[in-house]
Amino acid sequence: MELRQLRYFVEVADTGGFGRAAERLHIVQPAVSQQIRRLERELGVRLFDRSTRHVRVTSEGERLLPEARAALAAADRVRSTAEHIKSGEGLVLRLGSGRAPGPEVRRVLDELPDSVRVHLSTRPQTELPDAVRTGELDAAFVRALAAAPGLHVCPMWTEQLVVALPAGHHLADRSELHLPDLAELPVRLAPRHRNPPFHDLITTAFAEHGIEPPNGPEFTNLIGTLADMAVADPSWTPFYAVGDPPAVRHIAFIPLAAPLLTTALVVASPQARAHGLLRPLRRLPCPDSEGGAS
Repeated sequence: MELRQLRYFVEVADTGGFGRAAERLHIVQPAVSQQIRRLERELGVRLFDRSTRHVRVTSEGERLLPEARAALAAADRVRSTAEHIKSGEGLVLRLGSGRAPGPEVRRVLDELPDSVRVHLSTRPQTELPDAVRTGELDAAFVRALAAAPGLHVCPMWTEQLVVALPAGHHLADRSELHLPDLAELPVRLAPRHRNPPFHDLITTAFAEHGIEPPNGPEFTNLIGTLADMAVADPSWTPFYAVGDPPAVRHIAFIPLAAPLLTTALVVASPQARAHGLLRPLRRLPCPDSEGGAS
């Protein structure tokens, strides 16, 4: 098996055709077709369905495609590291975080050795594990994630959530709230598909306390939701703070005692260089088993 065969495989899958892949690769189409056939013979599986007018990836090919992408990403990392070594540059660490990195992320980055250069990529939480899985990122800080297939999840630190509710509500003068305090007040949550780990953290905590708060209007975004809460019927929403809460009139912000929000370091394996650099900076026990968390 050759890397160019894997590259051709990925390119054909991405473009949906041998001709388009050949154009992108700047080679002739027969060369692409020939290498794909050789790869299929070596693997013993059919990668593409050529029986229709459009080339389609087979179910076997779909299962192999992420592995091909990971192999190509690993090869690119080898080349990149070699270039850094030749140029005398220090270690470059490609880290991912949510779109609003909190102070703990900045603390960890500040504690890294000066020889480590960090490229921080911010993106939605749900995209971070896949970016590590494909090798696009060396590691990522992900909130509320307990496990991820094929990845090592190392808890790093915990933070309190914040409850937002109308300033005129009788609970607004509390210094701290507990979930049972809020059992009768409609809660605003985003649909699970937008952030499954956070949604599961909250709903699991409800179940553990034996409560089922009424469903309020859907959480859209923080500013829009708070603005609506200020004028609508009383409701509340939990969120994780990444600094001072936004200034919204008629809304109170109160710490939530539990559940605590855990941020984990996600890496491809416990042997990954990012894990070796960042694990010593954790504040929580970190398991050694793949995909685990405590």
